[in-house]
Amino acid sequence: MSRISIIIPMFNEARHIGRTLLAAQKAAHAADVECELIVVDNGSSDDGPHIARQFGAQVLVLPGLLIGALRNRGALLASGEWIAFIDADVEMPEDWLKPLFELQAEGQADVFGLDLHTPAAAPWYAAAWQRRTLRPSSQSSHPVDWLPSSNLLMRRRWFDKVGGFDEHLRTGEDKEFTLRLRDNGAVLLSINNHVALHWGYEMNWREWMGKEMWRQGSHLQLLRTHGFSLRLLRFPLLSIAVWILDFLAISALLDGFPHHAATMVALTLLPGLVLSVRQSIKHRDIGLTLQLWGLHWVRLHLAGAAFILSLCHWNARRPARG
Repeated sequence: MSRISIIIPMFNEARHIGRTLLAAQKAAHAADVECELIVVDNGSSDDGPHIARQFGAQVLVLPGLLIGALRNRGALLASGEWIAFIDADVEMPEDWLKPLFELQAEGQADVFGLDLHTPAAAPWYAAAWQRRTLRPSSQSSHPVDWLPSSNLLMRRRWFDKVGGFDEHLRTGEDKEFTLRLRDNGAVLLSINNHVALHWGYEMNWREWMGKEMWRQGSHLQLLRTHGFSLRLLRFPLLSIAVWILDFLAISALLDGFPHHAATMVALTLLPGLVLSVRQSIKHRDIGLTLQLWGLHWVRLHLAGAAFILSLCHWNARRPARG
């Protein structure tokens, strides 16, 4: 019988960890594989570690480490020929594993990730932000350049081949890791007909903005580890351009040129509109387009601020968590 090691980084996820572990166990049972659960805790102050042990998980308590280091420490304990990384607030479907094992056996891909959706209780901005990554159900699978680490599945040999996650990245470690997998010959596949639920959605605007600010701080680190890349630079540069247009609009208004200011403001709205149309057109939902337009406008301003702060060596302190 095959064996899978499921590694879950965690920080103060008592609300979700029981659901996450139970769903993972059910998926392994449905696929008829032995399941090893490894929770790597970043120093939680809640009952998360105790709950994880009740579900039979091995729990490592390692405060102060970044997210890549947590995943790597979990992998050191892993004994399965298959290895999976899932976040502590993600509920995997019961039919998660078996079809992906079959796809790998057929040679269609080497590394897999399922699309995420939010529960019905999520506020509109969290639901819209998650929907932007979803594809129509007609596109059941899609080769990609990189995958997020909210859920990743691969044979252990691929993890060992690239040497695991970069332990120095505060965020963006999933993109850096899966880009290296691709560069080493792995075929990455995103799956849409089996969807995981993300229970750790942002419950208020402050949390959404804080997470985006934190995520956008990874661009400079990725450039340092992967070298110069227009692909990695394009969003930070676009966000800085929006900031420059804001400055020009304010200057024009102060100088008594309201028409020029209005033009600059209109130009700041265009990038968000293009991004929202690009991500929502597949859903054919004008409401989603408008929601994403506003969210992208905010995100572009946050990204510009985060990139400038990272150039100034500002380091947002945030516990590593799944």
